Amino acid sequence: MNNKLQAVFIDRDGTIGGTGHFIHPKDFTPYPFSKEALDLLKEKGIKTFACTNQHRISRDEATIEDFINEFQAFGFDDAFICPHGSTEGCECQKPSPGMLHEAAEKYGLDLTKTAFIGDVGATDMLAAHAVGAMKILVQTGWGESSLTQYRHKWADIEPDYIAGNLLDAVNWLLQQERHPN
Repeated sequence: MNNKLQAVFIDRDGTIGGTGHFIHPKDFTPYPFSKEALDLLKEKGIKTFACTNQHRISRDEATIEDFINEFQAFGFDDAFICPHGSTEGCECQKPSPGMLHEAAEKYGLDLTKTAFIGDVGATDMLAAHAVGAMKILVQTGWGESSLTQYRHKWADIEPDYIAGNLLDAVNWLLQQERHPN
């Protein structure tokens, strides 16, 4: 049986760069280690997918194309973007796993053989948990507050790993690939 990691979903704001708050793609700067982290996954042939809630699209503050172009420039294989506001009742906005299901259908993924790296327990970790993906919480962005003042919002879920940042998360994932339990 092949347990190889098929893909890694990565949140944007607070995980790849920024502060955890919305920053328009033209003004967004990834953390200095983000490119190295993405390159490490590419070198191992692991697909990388951006997976992000971007409700500002519904307010006409940015377009899906702005984000798609940004993620292509960063080297992602694809991007799954929820453009809806929180009151629109969509199935794609994290913590709902709609974007993960969309990716699984599009790429023939077994979501239990994927990982999700994000900084928000109440969205990223819950979406990953819903599909059985490996859950890695980074301490950048909202990560620290997800582990402390907002921990009650996802108290029943334990991340598989708490990483200092995206590069730490990727290094840990690749170590798991080399030495599975």
